[in-house]
Amino acid sequence: MRTGLRNLITDVPGLLVGQAQDAGLRSGVSVLTAARPFTAAVHVMGGAPGTRETDLLAPDRLVQEVDALVLSGGSAFGLDACSGVADALRAMGRGFAVGDQRVPIVPGAILFDLLNGGDKAWARNPYADLGARALRSAAQHFILGTAGAGYGAATQNWKGGIGSVSAILPSGLTVGALVAVNALGSVTVGNSRQFWAAPWEEGDEFGGLGPAPRHPPQDAPVPRKRMGESTTIAIVATDAALTQAQAQRMAIAAHDGMARAIVPSHTPLDGDLVFAAATGARALADPLTDTFQLGHAAATCLARAIARAVFSATALPGDLQPIWASRP
Repeated sequence: MRTGLRNLITDVPGLLVGQAQDAGLRSGVSVLTAARPFTAAVHVMGGAPGTRETDLLAPDRLVQEVDALVLSGGSAFGLDACSGVADALRAMGRGFAVGDQRVPIVPGAILFDLLNGGDKAWARNPYADLGARALRSAAQHFILGTAGAGYGAATQNWKGGIGSVSAILPSGLTVGALVAVNALGSVTVGNSRQFWAAPWEEGDEFGGLGPAPRHPPQDAPVPRKRMGESTTIAIVATDAALTQAQAQRMAIAAHDGMARAIVPSHTPLDGDLVFAAATGARALADPLTDTFQLGHAAATCLARAIARAVFSATALPGDLQPIWASRP
């Protein structure tokens, strides 16, 4: 596999990402969208998820495509970002047709960043406005690290962030990942700067430090963040023509990448979740081999994107955790 031109999820043709954040709030929103609806699915592995409209992503539901997917900070308050995105899409004439009305389909997921030092004493929920702003900024290029849904994110020992990568399969199919990393676990080995995801790194996209050293023995890791403060939420995407059931299998496989990059992951205290998106631009030449390879690529991309999120984080006044780049 090789990376796409931008090494971002927007290397999947037709996909755009928009982001908005508020420095005072220390939180933000990331939105994946496209010019036309796309197939989407979801799989949840964490024990404490926060979601909107994920039930309609099951293969037996009426609506088979969505207009956007939202990743947001703000815990349950952040679900209002989906409303802002839906309102903005409706103003554009987008949405599922019901008589003379249009109802945009905008599933979303949130992470917990309410205790990161930002000003959370709002009189009016700010996330709808952040969602609308993120949608309006949708483009092929976007910022990694301290941006969007990852603006106020944290991990066990490093500042978190937003990450993205891409891969092009020998078949020509493109896969990408977008992730907001706010994990209970650690993305690095022990107290080192080396990422668990190192074996899957492409070039020096997150430091190029080489193979990870052996992890020091630890029979029973202790959570260092408080209950409910954690979650890693992600989107994996492809230009392949997939059914919702096939897209869900890709989301399930992508969780392997999360487990490779965050130790431990999928805990009862995390809300770990992966959306899958498929634009349908390219037919599967060999459905068995192609879906097999798509799952592997999705897992690999997600592992890389998680490391890249933490690698790209930048320092802000009042940070409660160090950035990866600060440690020698």
